[in-house]
Amino acid sequence: MFQALPRIGRRRALFGSAAVFAVVGLLLWWLLPLGEESPRGTITFSTGTPTGVYQMYGKLLQGAIAKDMPQLDVRLLNSDGSQENISRVATGKADFTIAAADAVETYLLQHKPGAKRLRGCSRLYDDYVHLVVPRRSPVQSVADLKGMRVAVGPSGSGVRLIANHVLEAAGLDPGKDIEPLADGIATMPELLEDHKIDAFFWSGGLPTNAVQKLSKADDIRLVPIGNDLVEKLHEQGGGSRYYRSAVMPADAYPEAQRGSAVPTLAVANFLITREDADADLTEELTRTVIASRDRIGAVVHAAQLVDLRTAIYTDPLPLHEGARRYYRSIKP
Repeated sequence: MFQALPRIGRRRALFGSAAVFAVVGLLLWWLLPLGEESPRGTITFSTGTPTGVYQMYGKLLQGAIAKDMPQLDVRLLNSDGSQENISRVATGKADFTIAAADAVETYLLQHKPGAKRLRGCSRLYDDYVHLVVPRRSPVQSVADLKGMRVAVGPSGSGVRLIANHVLEAAGLDPGKDIEPLADGIATMPELLEDHKIDAFFWSGGLPTNAVQKLSKADDIRLVPIGNDLVEKLHEQGGGSRYYRSAVMPADAYPEAQRGSAVPTLAVANFLITREDADADLTEELTRTVIASRDRIGAVVHAAQLVDLRTAIYTDPLPLHEGARRYYRSIKP
């Protein structure tokens, strides 16, 4: 039979219940902060060619965003590379993308549509320039490509921009001194295997799967691009000032390099958007990019180089306000 609690017992029970509710309330507040809902809606992210690092990085970042911002739908668009990516974001055809610094600077200097609206979110990782030839090729330098069939990438790609600059630095006219082919990394390796081209340029993170696969299937090597060419590139001005001397580690493509590092040039990649992108969304997306470095880097090794200490350096683009807000929030 139910009996009423003594007055003191009832008081203790009430206080106990109140304490429990208070603890539960604090936990809910901590786990589900009021007024801080996950960004929602749909954004478009322009990536790259199907077998390139941009596309792989974009897919993995899409998964990381789904975990951190489950109410946000991220749609990926393949592209020819940096030049097309920048144009898409600047003109509103995409919201976010990855692009190389030289291509960004070129777009700005040419005052193309929407150039002033572009903003940086984060410096990501570096692209390394590859000049790939069969091992028995007589080509020992860029200048040796004269008169040869060379794949230089689609017109909207970052590799086309770089290849043209490098060829000019070596004293070659890209339109006259070689036979240029507009193939990308999806078809370059097969063309080289079938002896339909003599060489190809590629610019991407290390290692690029298509080059790695080719190096295991065919006897190829990487042609050095020395400091003398980098100096001549800097003399060109414009976007070429963002190229710097680099060394492709010997273990990037072991079968092709056979224990030797290869001098080349590198250029930084940025995550970019427009000035009108939502600040809260941009802040959270930048947070995800930094936080997902190790997860993405386990698959896309280039992503391991995303570094919080250098992420804010997106010259020639100013930081987006949302990204700036994120970096300020994590200062000690």
